[in-house]
Amino acid sequence: MYVGCVDIETVRAKYAVLAPELTERTRRLWAATEARALGHGGIAKVERATGVSRSTIARGLRELESGVTLGPGRTRRGGGGRKKATEKDPGLLIDLEALVEPTASGDPDSPLRWTSKSVRNLADELRVMGHEASHQLAADLLHELGYSLQANRKTREGPQHADRDAQFRYVNDAVRRFQQEKQPAISVDTKKKELIGDFKNPGRDWRPKGQPETVRVHDFLIPEQGKAIPYGVYDLTRNQGWVSVGITHDTASFAVNAIRSWWKRMGRSSYPNANALLITADAGGSNGPRVRLWKWELQRFANRTGLPVTVCHLPPGTSKWNKIEHRLFSHIALNWRGRPLTSLATIVSLIGSTKTHQGLRVRSQIDPRSYAKGVGVTAEQMAKIRLEPHAFHGDWNYTIRPAKARSY
Repeated sequence: MYVGCVDIETVRAKYAVLAPELTERTRRLWAATEARALGHGGIAKVERATGVSRSTIARGLRELESGVTLGPGRTRRGGGGRKKATEKDPGLLIDLEALVEPTASGDPDSPLRWTSKSVRNLADELRVMGHEASHQLAADLLHELGYSLQANRKTREGPQHADRDAQFRYVNDAVRRFQQEKQPAISVDTKKKELIGDFKNPGRDWRPKGQPETVRVHDFLIPEQGKAIPYGVYDLTRNQGWVSVGITHDTASFAVNAIRSWWKRMGRSSYPNANALLITADAGGSNGPRVRLWKWELQRFANRTGLPVTVCHLPPGTSKWNKIEHRLFSHIALNWRGRPLTSLATIVSLIGSTKTHQGLRVRSQIDPRSYAKGVGVTAEQMAKIRLEPHAFHGDWNYTIRPAKARSY
């Protein structure tokens, strides 16, 4: 009895050292070798010491006695092991692909056409169809079919205007001409409205480990704090930005007042010899080409500054090509990422501290004025606008001249 115990402990110690390095085949061959060396009762002793089953040890002994080799890289004879689910159920793959992509099989009435195609839903539907399928099997088969989890990608822009490229070239030529003549050329737009308060702001910021800044669970407007409406002006030549932060509505009056504030605090000192101004803007929103109040307010601006104002609008549906989006607004979003915008002062401070290694500098100010929505412009007022449409797409490109020169 004592000798048997010593044998078992010895085998157990060997196995503990070798087990991490053994494959399925080398494990059964090693166990069979030990069992044969122990003689009578060797199979039982090895089983007790290692936990390897009797049938596996016996199979290893048969392989040792036959001298048959399986070839490099194999652990079982050809055809050994559990059959694949698709071999036992040839229709499984076909039905799975029909569920994932109904149009591939010409089945517009697939039961999962309008529901989430999660692997658990797919497995449930396959079982209803008579297949034995788990969610893990569904996931494995989808990978075999070349599927992967994917999000939507914004690439489709809809119908393009026939003169889209020509307008881009026209805008580019206008900017270059103004820059060569050392005249101000700016890009303008409204940034996304921001809720004021202790709300979650996308992104992450460095803080002591385990001490994230706590914010509200739901993003519901706090009436007494309201929203911030940032309207930006970006100097295309000097890489400088101005942002007016409004508190009521994004109107044409608010937009032009932001341009007026930029001119008073930045533009006039940067361009002391300016005799014209170029504005590049989107084709929609408060500064759209069809907004009559936009043109009326620009006429007032031209009258007060004495500057002819040329406006070139980007083609419809191309706002993401507006320079201000990726030269100013994107850097502001990076600067305040992960920080709750708890007050107007915080927003203005974060905007004003935005800068880049390429030299971007930004100034910002709260615009406390109240701007009413739906302000109309009469026909009499429109008649006073000294608007000169350009020869090319006068609806997108025009110049508004001052009624008379005045100092601002």
